[in-house]
Amino acid sequence: MTATTIDLPEAGPLLGAYRDSLAEGKLSFQRCAQCSNAWLPPRDACPACLSPEWAWEEASGRGRVLSWVVYHRAYHPAFADRLPYNVAVVELDEGPRVVTNIVDTEGGKGLEIEMPVELQAETEGDIPVARFRRV
Repeated sequence: MTATTIDLPEAGPLLGAYRDSLAEGKLSFQRCAQCSNAWLPPRDACPACLSPEWAWEEASGRGRVLSWVVYHRAYHPAFADRLPYNVAVVELDEGPRVVTNIVDTEGGKGLEIEMPVELQAETEGDIPVARFRRV
Protein backbone atom coordinates (compact mmCIF):
# COMPACT_ATOMS: atom_id res chain seq x y z
CA MET A 1 0.00 0.00 0.00
CA THR A 2 1.25 3.48 -0.88
CA ALA A 3 0.23 6.83 0.58
CA THR A 4 -2.20 7.34 -2.31
CA THR A 5 -4.02 4.01 -2.10
CA ILE A 6 -6.87 3.06 0.17
CA ASP A 7 -6.44 0.00 2.37
CA LEU A 8 -9.61 -1.99 1.69
CA PRO A 9 -10.57 -5.12 3.63
CA GLU A 10 -9.81 -8.53 2.18
CA ALA A 11 -12.91 -10.22 0.84
CA GLY A 12 -14.15 -13.18 2.86
CA PRO A 13 -17.15 -15.18 1.66
CA LEU A 14 -19.76 -12.52 2.53
CA LEU A 15 -17.87 -9.48 1.28
CA GLY A 16 -16.80 -11.48 -1.77
CA ALA A 17 -20.43 -12.28 -2.64
CA TYR A 18 -21.38 -8.61 -2.21
CA ARG A 19 -18.50 -7.48 -4.45
CA ASP A 20 -19.29 -10.14 -7.07
CA SER A 21 -22.83 -8.78 -7.28
CA LEU A 22 -21.53 -5.22 -7.71
CA ALA A 23 -19.10 -6.36 -10.40
CA GLU A 24 -22.19 -7.47 -12.35
CA GLY A 25 -23.82 -4.05 -11.82
CA LYS A 26 -26.22 -5.32 -9.14
CA LEU A 27 -26.52 -4.34 -5.49
CA SER A 28 -27.22 -7.20 -3.09
CA PHE A 29 -28.10 -6.94 0.58
CA GLN A 30 -29.08 -9.33 3.36
CA ARG A 31 -32.51 -9.71 4.97
CA CYS A 32 -33.16 -11.49 8.27
CA ALA A 33 -35.43 -14.55 8.15
CA GLN A 34 -36.54 -13.89 11.75
CA CYS A 35 -37.28 -10.15 11.96
CA SER A 36 -37.18 -9.05 8.27
CA ASN A 37 -34.50 -6.42 8.97
CA ALA A 38 -32.40 -5.59 5.88
CA TRP A 39 -28.77 -4.42 6.08
CA LEU A 40 -25.51 -3.44 4.49
CA PRO A 41 -22.58 -4.02 4.71
CA PRO A 42 -22.72 -7.81 4.80
CA ARG A 43 -22.26 -9.65 8.08
CA ASP A 44 -22.80 -13.10 9.59
CA ALA A 45 -25.88 -12.27 11.68
CA CYS A 46 -28.72 -9.77 11.75
CA PRO A 47 -27.61 -6.54 13.45
CA ALA A 48 -31.11 -6.06 14.87
CA CYS A 49 -31.91 -9.44 16.46
CA LEU A 50 -28.58 -11.32 16.03
CA SER A 51 -30.23 -14.19 14.17
CA PRO A 52 -27.81 -16.11 11.93
CA GLU A 53 -30.71 -16.92 9.56
CA TRP A 54 -30.75 -14.56 6.57
CA ALA A 55 -30.87 -14.54 2.76
CA TRP A 56 -29.40 -12.39 0.01
CA GLU A 57 -31.77 -10.13 -1.94
CA GLU A 58 -31.09 -8.06 -5.03
CA ALA A 59 -31.93 -4.38 -4.67
CA SER A 60 -33.64 -2.42 -7.40
CA GLY A 61 -30.73 0.00 -7.24
CA ARG A 62 -33.04 2.90 -6.42
CA GLY A 63 -33.12 4.91 -3.22
CA ARG A 64 -33.13 8.37 -1.69
CA VAL A 65 -30.57 10.64 -0.09
CA LEU A 66 -30.97 10.86 3.68
CA SER A 67 -27.90 12.96 4.48
CA TRP A 68 -24.52 14.00 3.15
CA VAL A 69 -21.38 15.91 3.96
CA VAL A 70 -18.91 17.58 1.60
CA TYR A 71 -15.21 17.27 2.36
CA HIS A 72 -12.98 20.18 1.35
CA ARG A 73 -9.91 18.74 3.03
CA ALA A 74 -8.33 15.36 2.38
CA TYR A 75 -7.79 13.43 5.60
CA HIS A 76 -6.02 10.71 3.62
CA PRO A 77 -3.66 11.37 0.67
CA ALA A 78 -5.69 9.04 -1.57
CA PHE A 79 -8.58 11.53 -1.53
CA ALA A 80 -6.59 14.69 -2.33
CA ASP A 81 -7.37 14.65 -6.06
CA ARG A 82 -11.12 14.22 -5.40
CA LEU A 83 -11.66 17.45 -3.46
CA PRO A 84 -14.32 18.56 -2.91
CA TYR A 85 -16.16 15.24 -2.60
CA ASN A 86 -19.34 14.13 -0.90
CA VAL A 87 -20.10 11.21 1.38
CA ALA A 88 -23.81 10.41 1.49
CA VAL A 89 -26.19 8.09 3.27
CA VAL A 90 -28.67 6.55 0.83
CA GLU A 91 -31.66 4.53 1.93
CA LEU A 92 -32.50 1.89 -0.65
CA ASP A 93 -36.15 1.41 -1.63
CA GLU A 94 -35.90 -2.03 0.01
CA GLY A 95 -34.85 -0.56 3.37
CA PRO A 96 -31.12 -0.89 4.01
CA ARG A 97 -28.92 2.19 4.16
CA VAL A 98 -25.54 2.50 2.51
CA VAL A 99 -22.71 5.02 2.96
CA THR A 100 -21.69 6.08 -0.52
CA ASN A 101 -20.95 8.97 -2.89
CA ILE A 102 -23.26 10.77 -5.30
CA VAL A 103 -21.19 10.89 -8.48
CA ASP A 104 -22.92 13.35 -10.80
CA THR A 105 -22.43 16.46 -8.71
CA GLU A 106 -19.46 18.68 -8.04
CA GLY A 107 -18.86 18.15 -4.35
CA GLY A 108 -22.41 18.27 -3.08
CA LYS A 109 -23.95 20.97 -5.28
CA GLY A 110 -27.57 20.26 -6.01
CA LEU A 111 -28.00 17.48 -3.46
CA GLU A 112 -31.24 17.52 -1.47
CA ILE A 113 -32.77 15.45 1.30
CA GLU A 114 -35.15 12.83 -0.17
CA MET A 115 -33.57 13.25 -3.62
CA PRO A 116 -34.08 10.07 -5.66
CA VAL A 117 -30.92 8.31 -6.75
CA GLU A 118 -29.96 5.10 -8.55
CA LEU A 119 -27.01 2.75 -8.42
CA GLN A 120 -23.93 3.43 -10.47
CA ALA A 121 -21.58 0.53 -9.80
CA GLU A 122 -17.96 1.64 -10.21
CA THR A 123 -14.54 0.30 -9.32
CA GLU A 124 -11.94 1.63 -6.91
CA GLY A 125 -8.77 0.13 -8.34
CA ASP A 126 -10.07 -3.35 -9.08
CA ILE A 127 -12.67 -3.40 -6.26
CA PRO A 128 -16.32 -2.83 -7.22
CA VAL A 129 -18.08 -0.14 -5.14
CA ALA A 130 -21.66 1.09 -4.91
CA ARG A 131 -22.01 4.74 -5.85
CA PHE A 132 -25.16 6.57 -6.86
CA ARG A 133 -26.29 9.20 -9.36
CA ARG A 134 -29.27 11.53 -9.26
CA VAL A 135 -32.44 10.38 -11.01
